[in-house]
Amino acid sequence: MKVKLLVEGGNMKPGPAIAQQLGPMGVNLGKVISDVNSATAGFKGVTVPVQLDVDTKTKKYTIEVFSPPMSELIKKELKLDKGSGESGKIMAANIAIEQLIGIAKTKMSGLLAKDLKAGVKLAVGSCVSLGVMVESKPAKEVIADIDSGIYDKEISGEIASVSPEKRRKLDLAFKKVAAEQEKKKKEEEAAAAEAEAAKATAVAKAGEGEEKTGKEDEKAAESAEGEEKEEEKK
Repeated sequence: MKVKLLVEGGNMKPGPAIAQQLGPMGVNLGKVISDVNSATAGFKGVTVPVQLDVDTKTKKYTIEVFSPPMSELIKKELKLDKGSGESGKIMAANIAIEQLIGIAKTKMSGLLAKDLKAGVKLAVGSCVSLGVMVESKPAKEVIADIDSGIYDKEISGEIASVSPEKRRKLDLAFKKVAAEQEKKKKEEEAAAAEAEAAKATAVAKAGEGEEKTGKEDEKAAESAEGEEKEEEKK
């Protein structure tokens, strides 16, 4: 019986989901976890697809480790814990086309891509969803650049290393973008706080108005009652 899992490389831990899938097979969970961690040790910090083929009669099993998803390799390359969470609005990092060429090369055997150029485009697509800039541009724009042949030299040459000078320029460009994002975030937070304060003030004034109206109505009622009593005396 085959069981597919997604585990953190070298750090698979026991839990309800694992126990639910493997428990009924009667295998030694502790040993399975230890063996999977050994098999995925080279992918530390990266989510890795793993398949266990278990013989339920003998309780023996084999472990097959697949290449991590493209997005995980990109995060590892950039040392990111996660993507921006708001792709298209917030940028999380800036990657070079050479880095994506290297990632695409490692994934080619498992990609539905006819050639490396198509594989690089898939890598750029992952950058779109992660909120990662490519060559200091929004990733969507770079897909068009690849189609137009701007990076043909790097792709055909399978260039996967970035010069220190280029890396410095990419980091500087992202630093400026990050500063603008932080500035915009603070402006939005200030505007939201101002709107909240204005709302609270409006509610307070409305409450004061209702209280004043209530007192006026009470006085009017008392006055009317007084007039009625005067009429009765007459």
